[in-house]
Amino acid sequence: MDTAPNNSSQKTAHTPVPGALSGNQVFRLAHWISDTVNSARIRLAKRWHFVPQTIAYQGYGSTSLVRVLGRVLLTQKPLPGSKAEHAARNGNQNVRGWRAFTSVPLQFTDVEITIGDVVTHVKADRGGLIDIEVDVKLSPGWHTAVLRAEGTEPVEALIQVIAPDVKFGIVSDIDDTVMVTALPRPFLALWNTFVLSERARMATPGMAVLLDRLTVEHPDAPVIYLSTGPWNAAPTLARFLNRNMYPSGALLLTDWGLTQDRWFRSGQAHKRQNLDRLAKEFPDMRWLLVGDNGQHDEAIYSSFAQDNPDKVAAIAIRQLSVSESVFAGGHSEDGDHTTSRVPWIYSPDGAGIAKQLATLELL
Repeated sequence: MDTAPNNSSQKTAHTPVPGALSGNQVFRLAHWISDTVNSARIRLAKRWHFVPQTIAYQGYGSTSLVRVLGRVLLTQKPLPGSKAEHAARNGNQNVRGWRAFTSVPLQFTDVEITIGDVVTHVKADRGGLIDIEVDVKLSPGWHTAVLRAEGTEPVEALIQVIAPDVKFGIVSDIDDTVMVTALPRPFLALWNTFVLSERARMATPGMAVLLDRLTVEHPDAPVIYLSTGPWNAAPTLARFLNRNMYPSGALLLTDWGLTQDRWFRSGQAHKRQNLDRLAKEFPDMRWLLVGDNGQHDEAIYSSFAQDNPDKVAAIAIRQLSVSESVFAGGHSEDGDHTTSRVPWIYSPDGAGIAKQLATLELL
């Protein structure tokens, strides 16, 4: 005897539960909560006499289009005449990591950018970040962009303009590549980011010498430091690179927090998107990609090289030591790149990478 099909379970599966929130509603609620918390932080910061400040980061570009980077924040100024104020003026800060996260982003602030006689008006994003391309005719070399946000003093950002005939550039990771951090392990990541004094951070052996030799051999080559680290850490990272004599270069960092469709920004997507962007911005450039085997650099660089073999001069991977590998929660195995059209280099330090780059006539 036939039994009529029971569709109640199917209907139940597709019928929204009364009072339940859709995915879009959840994200709208999350953004509302995030904005509410940030507004409360702004009120508290103003009560504690934090002042608005525009932070300028080094940018880069071509002779017709430049990328300008900066951030608008409420920050706590050191007291005039204090030891902290003297250290800040002379670039001798020794700051605990958590202090970089006490500043509060000023969302959607109007910012005026002046480069030569070209004036552009933009708004900072939800995280106070300014990341804008400006159409402007500039000669190759170093130029200055002036950023002026509402209620802040104007600041200058250096812009490296790359000549059309420059065919070689350098992209380098930071964590465990130029700086030993053991970042993938969550507890150590928190310790290194929020607690550790910035002067206790160690440079990776030989990497500063390697990058410096590359810029001597290729004096017009741009250097891009591409990291999954947060923009809050940019001043700390810039001081670290300068103190350890790494060549000057633009920092491309990211925000930790909500996006339009994710709870947290994807570090891997951030790196892939910026590599693709560099490939479009400099279509004739061949890049040396420098990373390590403790995170996802190999997979990211391999994918980029497969899609753009003519845009990669070589891939150099710094191998983690045994102890670093333990701290990092393991490392990826050295892949088989015999069929790759791009040379791969593996070494535990900058000196070993330099020797192999020399055989490729890149150094």
